[in-house]
Amino acid sequence: MAIIKSVRGFTPVCGNNCYFADNATIIGDVIMGDDCSIWFHTVLRGDVNSIRIGNKVNIQDGSVLHTLYRKSVVEIGNNVSVGHNAVIHGARICDHVLLGIGSVILDHAVIGENSIIAAGAVVLTGTVVEPGSLYAGTPAKKVKDVSPEQTRDMIERIANNYIMYASWFKE
Repeated sequence: MAIIKSVRGFTPVCGNNCYFADNATIIGDVIMGDDCSIWFHTVLRGDVNSIRIGNKVNIQDGSVLHTLYRKSVVEIGNNVSVGHNAVIHGARICDHVLLGIGSVILDHAVIGENSIIAAGAVVLTGTVVEPGSLYAGTPAKKVKDVSPEQTRDMIERIANNYIMYASWFKE
């Protein structure tokens, strides 16, 4: 059973049809929407500030979400896939985004809608990723534009797959 822990008077809240892996850890001021999945060894640490997650978001194995005390929050829109071992620290992720495996998104960064952050990319503090773009590297830089059709189809497929995967564990 996932570790769901209250801290400083905040208890995590989740929407309908969410799945939490047995060793996922969800702490404090975390609110998430419907059809979300939080996978193995993932930590959502809403102890020092808030974490807000939209609908149909999957946060894959080994990922960590955290914030700066009184200085940053994590906001994730709808239909977002957070790849394995990604770190989001006090950043905003807009709708229809794919964060690649091992990517790092630092405080006050904003990832525009319909964007892809490549595996291993490091998005530095305060970076604004243009909507409809692919960013890669360390530090992450724009590689190219991607069309909303390209990103939405792929991201929608991944999000739907993760709803299916979660259903296997609920049986």
